[in-house]
Amino acid sequence: MIPDDPASTVEDTVFLKLVRVVNLTARPFQQRVGRLHQLTLNEWRTMALLGARPGLTATQLTDLTGLDKMAVSRALAGLQRAGRLHRHEDPTDQRRSRLYLSSAGKAVHAAVAVQAREREAELFAGVAAPELQQLNATLDKLIASVACCSASAAPGVSTRDAEAA
Repeated sequence: MIPDDPASTVEDTVFLKLVRVVNLTARPFQQRVGRLHQLTLNEWRTMALLGARPGLTATQLTDLTGLDKMAVSRALAGLQRAGRLHRHEDPTDQRRSRLYLSSAGKAVHAAVAVQAREREAELFAGVAAPELQQLNATLDKLIASVACCSASAAPGVSTRDAEAA
């Protein structure tokens, strides 16, 4: 949306387009993947990160997914109930747990990752490689900007806590 342009509409805003893309890509997850593997979208988001980076903490997952703490907590609880997740005490801080996929979690991750890569290829089939690189760089800038603003604007969170998270 271009400010003060009478021809632009709310549907033209970059923000709404981002939300729409997320919703349109996430919506089919339950039909295509979730039911088959008894997996929620947030559980998958968590598994995808733990598959790539074993040993993350819940706080790190919150930061990397952009989900709130409760959503990550529910995803972790669901994965643990299904036997797809192991928690290990952090040797440097026993108040924290390091999170790892179990063998069952790794098997589900491997199966779903194939479907995720196929879906990603479908989504970006009409986008040229340079456009995709530019989109990726722009999204990185947006994430950094939003993360910076969110950390500084969060009520009750000190700057030190926001930087440590």
